[in-house]
Amino acid sequence: MDDLYNTSSVLMLNRFNLSSENAFPAFLFATLSYMIILFCNLILILTIVLNKSLHQPMYLILLNLPINDLIGSTAFFSQAIKDLLTNSKTIQYSACVAQAFFIHIYAAGTVFILSAMAYDRYIAICFPLKYNTVMTYAHIMRIITLVWMSSLVIIGVLFFLLLRLPRCRSELTHPYCDNPSLLTLVCGNTTINNIYGLFIVALSQVIANGMILYTYLQILVACFRSKRSDTKAKALQTCATHLIVFLLLECLGLFTIISYRIKNISSHLRRFMGLSTLIFPPTLNPIIYGLKTKEIREKVLSFFRSKILPS
Repeated sequence: MDDLYNTSSVLMLNRFNLSSENAFPAFLFATLSYMIILFCNLILILTIVLNKSLHQPMYLILLNLPINDLIGSTAFFSQAIKDLLTNSKTIQYSACVAQAFFIHIYAAGTVFILSAMAYDRYIAICFPLKYNTVMTYAHIMRIITLVWMSSLVIIGVLFFLLLRLPRCRSELTHPYCDNPSLLTLVCGNTTINNIYGLFIVALSQVIANGMILYTYLQILVACFRSKRSDTKAKALQTCATHLIVFLLLECLGLFTIISYRIKNISSHLRRFMGLSTLIFPPTLNPIIYGLKTKEIREKVLSFFRSKILPS
């Protein structure tokens, strides 16, 4: 019976397929991308944490976005850079599961955090007089706790269902470890896993898209009813940047999920879209929110002026 199952703790990698002359440029690209993501997101985190004037509901919720981005990008890039540097063709099964777990936490977390941000903007724009009463510190902490606990529970169950199954294969071809690629190593019945996976995707999409659609329709109605052009312009600008980030993530994420279930999609296209989900949002989020949000932009510029051009 033992011969039917692969109980080895080491998995074989066949995911980058790079020639010796392309390995070093790929390593440089991965390292540079990760350094940019680290720098931009840490700047955003430190700016919000160190400036008491930014300890407001909008920024306390926003703070979770760069933290979540760092979880996803670190899970991917730390392993990818190591593999490219050492030309490694193997990975420990436990390391692969850990990478997959944190990448899925990142994906779920992003959807829920953007939904929470949409709710905050909805209260701020549609009920400005009640905003401070509704969005208290305690309420913000409840929202943030709900966001992270929801991600941990649904992803925890996903991996509990995965780890109960026996493995009989050991070769990975996807650029990073995730639940679908780990399921390809399984030789048991994965029906429950597939149903639960589709269920949590559908549930998160209904919650996120329902929240975004409802709140943004209400915001648009409130904006067009407003007689103050400056308020209207600021609200629309805030919503537009939020919507761009959300649509980018939705397009990349949903394509990656669907591509696993369509056999004739190019493996190169699937890899590119999967990698884009882990590279573009964590790079663009701090830039979009940092540059487009006046208060954050001013604090960042003030910090660099004081350090680079001391009086």
